[in-house]
Amino acid sequence: MSASRGKAESTAQAAIVVDTSPARRGEPADAARPRRLGLALVVIAAAQLMIVLDATIVNVALPHIQDALHFSGTNLEWVVNAYTLAFGGLLLLGGRSGDLLGRRRVFIAGIALFALASLAGGFATDQAWLLTARVVQGIGGALAAPASLSLIAVTFPEGKERNRAMGVYSAVSIAGAAIGLIAGGLLTSYADWRWVFFVNVPIGLVLVLLAPRVLRESERVRGNFDLPGAVTGSLGLGALVYGLSEAATTFAHGQAISHWGNTKVIVSLTAAVVLLGAFAFIEARSRHALVPPRVLASRDRTAAYLISLCIGTAVFGMFFFMTLFVQQVWGYSPVRSGIAYLPMVAAIMVGAGLSSQLVARIGARPLMTVGPLFAAAGMFWLSRISETSTFAGGVLGPLMVTGLGMGLTFVPLSLVALAKVPNKDTGVASSLLNTGQQVGGSIGLAILGTVAWSAVASSTKSAIAATHGAHLSAGAQTALGNHALAYGFGRGYLVAAGISVLAVIIALAMIRVKKSDLEGVDPAAAQMG
Repeated sequence: MSASRGKAESTAQAAIVVDTSPARRGEPADAARPRRLGLALVVIAAAQLMIVLDATIVNVALPHIQDALHFSGTNLEWVVNAYTLAFGGLLLLGGRSGDLLGRRRVFIAGIALFALASLAGGFATDQAWLLTARVVQGIGGALAAPASLSLIAVTFPEGKERNRAMGVYSAVSIAGAAIGLIAGGLLTSYADWRWVFFVNVPIGLVLVLLAPRVLRESERVRGNFDLPGAVTGSLGLGALVYGLSEAATTFAHGQAISHWGNTKVIVSLTAAVVLLGAFAFIEARSRHALVPPRVLASRDRTAAYLISLCIGTAVFGMFFFMTLFVQQVWGYSPVRSGIAYLPMVAAIMVGAGLSSQLVARIGARPLMTVGPLFAAAGMFWLSRISETSTFAGGVLGPLMVTGLGMGLTFVPLSLVALAKVPNKDTGVASSLLNTGQQVGGSIGLAILGTVAWSAVASSTKSAIAATHGAHLSAGAQTALGNHALAYGFGRGYLVAAGISVLAVIIALAMIRVKKSDLEGVDPAAAQMG
């Protein structure tokens, strides 16, 4: 009985799509699709890459920014946090804005705002100027990121073309962090720190000029902004990201310094719980919900968001600790440490390409299971690293296995998150996937940081105790410190591997999507994309 009803609902949905087709409106049949799909994909992928790499490209330049604008150590972290808070807090609002105002329009506005803020940041002469520019960059990113993913859903027909587009999108989304480290190292070493901002300006200008020519505007959804939901949701996410960012354990003078008990952390996380609880209450009763409950009604889609959260948690921590390790223990320069990620970027590209080809043949569930399993294996392998390891013997293999796993995961993850989503909800469905990755990154740095730095401190104390207070030479102290870092970071990688295994369990327990759900049912529906 339920199967018949589900089939009837599916048929009805397809009929609705056909009724709103261009032919029905008296337009040419090919009006629903841009003629230059390849160029459309370049625009979308370039925009996503620009937004994603900005999270890491600035990190490499932080010491130079500190010297130029006289940031204190405490204030310097706000160069990163100002962007992260604005971006993470406003993603849901940005996604819904695309649904209501038109995704192409919001996409162009977000890219333009991001580029202008980058230009302002590059010319910054004081701290307040730069931090304001970073906030505006985050707002632009929050508008553009959900729109870029949802534009794939409304531009590329379901099946081979959309799978290929998702493969490219996923590859640049995952590899963007590593590419940002490479680009940041090159720009700060051979140009100036201001170019980590200026580089976005010509890219943004080209995208703003091309987007109206190669992307069609999506149909606007009738409705009003959910102001109470927007306020509580944005503030709640912002408080959560801030609280987790501040909670991360740090290490100084041989001691792990925990911040979980700090007043501002407790207040922020408590406020996040209250605000997000109020947000859920409001959304369940709102006629124009920012996140309509129907979007989360799908078991498969909810699982995709949870897996996105897990992978974001594991991967962000891995990038952070690996960069510190190769620079502090092995003495790599910023450029060399960035280049060290190139094999991983290649593995991600290969994994995404394979995944986009295989998803139509074997479905999403096998890939969403095997992908995180590969990532878990790579991170477990990475946990065996020591201060005496070499790049070829201790890092190259784990990075490539982890990269392959991520590449295999994100294509089906994106497809499942958008499968069977009504056109009116595509933007918010995309924003939830981005939100999962963003919040996951904050959780990863907080939890993995606490584990890693606590282990570093424990190893340091044990080593000092073993010397019975004997005076150590400078070389011996360095060796002791390097061993402690390798040990502590290894514990962090073990936790990351465990979180990836959790993603495997979620995929096995919850993902039931069929191949037909990702291929489209009706040719006319596929024309609408």
